[in-house]
Amino acid sequence: MMKEFDPTKVVDQFSNMLKTYNMPGVDMESIVTSQKKNLEALTSANRVVIEGIQSVAKRQAEILQETMNEATKALDTLTKASSPQDIAAQQADLAKNAFERALGNMRELADMVTKANQQAADTINSRISATLGEIKELAVKAKQS
Repeated sequence: MMKEFDPTKVVDQFSNMLKTYNMPGVDMESIVTSQKKNLEALTSANRVVIEGIQSVAKRQAEILQETMNEATKALDTLTKASSPQDIAAQQADLAKNAFERALGNMRELADMVTKANQQAADTINSRISATLGEIKELAVKAKQS
């Protein structure tokens, strides 16, 4: 869906619509430029989020593969145990190790999601700040006219 979205087309449509209105003292070109930058920032933020989702999905698949490999090794180890006490001890070690890996994996995935969200939020926040500056400049120009 994002591949089909072209912010330039949206800005062009917006620009053409604004050209039909004649508002004295309003710099339509600045408004169009600002809106184009807003759409570019949104597109960039969306791209970061999508890339983050793809990274998380890829890592989840890797974790699944690692888990399956570990389960195979664990089963092999348990079948070679010599006594019920050895089996119990090995099961306890396997459970502890699996739990610690699971916690580490959860932290890693949470960090990946947090990083992507922060990058997207930073992009949007930066653009909001710039837009407020642009609005102020337009207001000063309109007042001087």
